[in-house]
Amino acid sequence: MFDHQEIILARFGEIALKGLNRGQFERRLIGNIKRRLQPLGRFAIELRQSRIWIEPVEEIADFEPILAAVTSVFGIVSASPVWRFGAEQRDDLQVLKTKAVEFIEQLIKEGGSFSFKVESRRSDKRYPLTSPEINILLGGHLLQTFPDQLRVDVHQPDFVLYVEVREQLYIYSRVVKGHKGLPVGTGGQGMLLLSGGIDSPVAGYMMASRGMELQAVYFHAFPFTGDQAKEKVIELAKQLAVYAGRLRLHIVNFTDIQLILRDHCPQDMLTIAMRRMMMRIAARIAKANGCRALITGESLGQVASQTLEALCTTDVVSPIPVFRPLIGLDKDDITQIARRIGTYETSILPYEDCCTVFVAKHPKTKPTLADAEIAEEGLDIDRLVEDGLVDLEEVRL
Repeated sequence: MFDHQEIILARFGEIALKGLNRGQFERRLIGNIKRRLQPLGRFAIELRQSRIWIEPVEEIADFEPILAAVTSVFGIVSASPVWRFGAEQRDDLQVLKTKAVEFIEQLIKEGGSFSFKVESRRSDKRYPLTSPEINILLGGHLLQTFPDQLRVDVHQPDFVLYVEVREQLYIYSRVVKGHKGLPVGTGGQGMLLLSGGIDSPVAGYMMASRGMELQAVYFHAFPFTGDQAKEKVIELAKQLAVYAGRLRLHIVNFTDIQLILRDHCPQDMLTIAMRRMMMRIAARIAKANGCRALITGESLGQVASQTLEALCTTDVVSPIPVFRPLIGLDKDDITQIARRIGTYETSILPYEDCCTVFVAKHPKTKPTLADAEIAEEGLDIDRLVEDGLVDLEEVRL
């Protein structure tokens, strides 16, 4: 029996369109993969011909955690577990036929019949067969070997046997989709206003998919919001870190500030006043930690504080840009993404955050800057911001 190695082939997409700075994106992507795989063992990772080849240095019993880790890295379009056999065996057609039979035996070991097709790609034109010839040779040999289990279907097969002829020979059948995007760390740093709801983790995920490195800030109002609410947000941050990588969560004690705003501001402007205060504090934390933008999970018109007028009135207090990646999505769209990335079930746990504690029955939907200034009149804004920066708790994920 001919020897083969089991490795992972990872593909990237958008990075290939980059120009002179493409190398920077590729290096960052490789570094992110290395960090993600570190708890799973030792691997040799190499980039060749716009593909990433991940070879275990030690024996691996289960490739599924490796596939899951690689495909969770932004920048990866897809990955496949691959059989590779050496250059000295590459041109021996008997090797190709023997390994293809062995590979198919594993696929059909549970019995039953399957439709299939062979799809080959010959990057090295010195190989003795063309791609169509490889397809015909292997397809015919497999049908002859497994007459009761296999049948050809070139349009909608149950599986595809892929063959790649490069400096070595590769065969595989699974293609596991990744999350695409750009490698985290290539798009600067942003500070996510993370609540316990459905929207903000999705907003963080979407900005991380564009290469932005995340930090997060959570406004905690104990005892109005209990420790369970804080633990829920920490868990959401952990889930977000699966995609965003290393993440620091800054926890602000917002109780006293919120009580002052409740007692001072008109009820119909309370939510706007709280959002403006959060923006001020979050922007200070962001600038102190090298973040150049704030990120929120707001969607236009979803609630009273997310009308165009309300958003404009809130944004004016932030000295850095505010990104809202969900601005044009409806709740169903956002929920679908939350389910896909695994944050939805945590987000719907019944623990309120500070934004839901003091909610006006009839909030003003079209506030003006003058309304906000009147609502905050007499407040020592600078002192309240400084109070919000005292005793910050930091959780590193």
